[in-house]
Amino acid sequence: MVTIHWQAAGVPLAGMAKATGRFLDLMSKALARHGSPTAWIWTHESATAKGQDKGGHCHMLAHVPAPLVAVVANLQRGWLRRITGQPYRARVILSKPIGGRLGLETGNPQLHAVNLQVAFGYLLKGASQEAAAQFGLERLEPGGRVIGKRCGTSQNIGAKARNAQVQA
Repeated sequence: MVTIHWQAAGVPLAGMAKATGRFLDLMSKALARHGSPTAWIWTHESATAKGQDKGGHCHMLAHVPAPLVAVVANLQRGWLRRITGQPYRARVILSKPIGGRLGLETGNPQLHAVNLQVAFGYLLKGASQEAAAQFGLERLEPGGRVIGKRCGTSQNIGAKARNAQVQA
């Protein structure tokens, strides 16, 4: 799971969608250079919590094979410098494996599944009441104002790919 605080990185709300797209493109290309596809989902927020403005930020879940996690982690700050044109600022990006450690998905799949469900629920906290009821989401919070798309997926897990799978 990756959280990028675009406002803290100097990216205005109007530029957040382009910045997120560029980050995902750089990540996908880096993984492809190592022979690995990826899949990801993301959501944008610009909410206020407990009276404090969190600013524009993005949460994403991305599949990165365990052997490539260190590679991606080492590249992230450089990607942010390329995207923003500014030196990296502390606490702009937070990147952690689901469940807090690598290998949980194979070492303890049940615990990993629980942690993944929590992370996924966190990503979806801005869902409508109807979606929350349909998917059993318990945490709902307003996502604040965003400019452009609020959420998205990689094409390989998007609606078109899912529909093709159902029809096959």
